[in-house]
Amino acid sequence: MPRVSQDHLDARRRQILDGARTCFARFGYEGATVRRLEEATGLSRGAIFHHFRDKESLFLALAEDEARRMADVVAQQGLVQVMRNLLAAPAGQDHPADWLGTRLEVSRRLRTDPEFRGRWAERSEALTEATRQRLQRQREAGNLRDDVDVKVLTAFLELVLEGLVSHLAMGLPADDLEPVLDLVEESVRRHRRSVEISD
Repeated sequence: MPRVSQDHLDARRRQILDGARTCFARFGYEGATVRRLEEATGLSRGAIFHHFRDKESLFLALAEDEARRMADVVAQQGLVQVMRNLLAAPAGQDHPADWLGTRLEVSRRLRTDPEFRGRWAERSEALTEATRQRLQRQREAGNLRDDVDVKVLTAFLELVLEGLVSHLAMGLPADDLEPVLDLVEESVRRHRRSVEISD
């Protein structure tokens, strides 16, 4: 029997995650039954659970995948850019509703499931750390305000992200939020005083 290549295994895992993202976003964690996961992924339960031990492991892997993607954007462009991407939904990116659904389901389970909260804490730290490191680099480059601790600025940006997620989850209009994100970005920048030169 020929061995399955790593590329094939990786592609199958990606297929499962992509289908599961849509399924969890549409039906929530509880509503994402095995039958619905099979339909969303186009695979049998055997194929799905060959790659993931159970539904919770699949959901955690999906949430971790989303956090890793966000951390990559944060490392290069900052957490405000993650928010801008969520608003803009450029062509070629995952539909923001799918990302939003995963994020909301994570938030709900964090409130109601202590075991999940413990497992998720390990994974979410990567995003916080990526944000903190980027802010620290910006401070060292002289671009970040220096009167507020980097940890406080990190918490501020994460709270804004959570607020944006809640806003979008409620279906409120988002067309006019770009200036709000401009304000958020401006609030963490260092403001250099203009020096008047007199004759």
